[in-house]
Amino acid sequence: METFILDTDINVLCVTAKSFPDGIMEAFDELHSFVPFTESRRLFGISRPNKLGVIVYKAAFEELHQGEPEKFGCESFVIQHGKYIYVDRTDYAKDMQSIGEAFHLLISQPNIDSNGYCLEWYLNGKDVRCMVRIDDIKN
Repeated sequence: METFILDTDINVLCVTAKSFPDGIMEAFDELHSFVPFTESRRLFGISRPNKLGVIVYKAAFEELHQGEPEKFGCESFVIQHGKYIYVDRTDYAKDMQSIGEAFHLLISQPNIDSNGYCLEWYLNGKDVRCMVRIDDIKN
């Protein structure tokens, strides 16, 4: 486990999956259907439990121009700047369970932000950085 500092907030446009984990690919497919992909647009997965404990998952692209969520008719979300702990997974498609295992490790840490979320940052076509924001006050 390593530490990463995200210096600025990241505005994203996103689609909420209809279910977790079964609806994840459908949410990404829907997002890809109306948001043009460019190599300069970062790709994320954002998840956290709702008040009932059900995990809500959002497939997300970095917003490149202000107003894109409205233009494309999708949701917006702000990935908060701050200090994150992370675990990288290479060739994640060969072992999708490794993402869940990484998050189980991360959320078991005592200093995570209780208002945070699990953040998947897809670095390229093979690698994903699994991240959880930590609470500096708990350090």
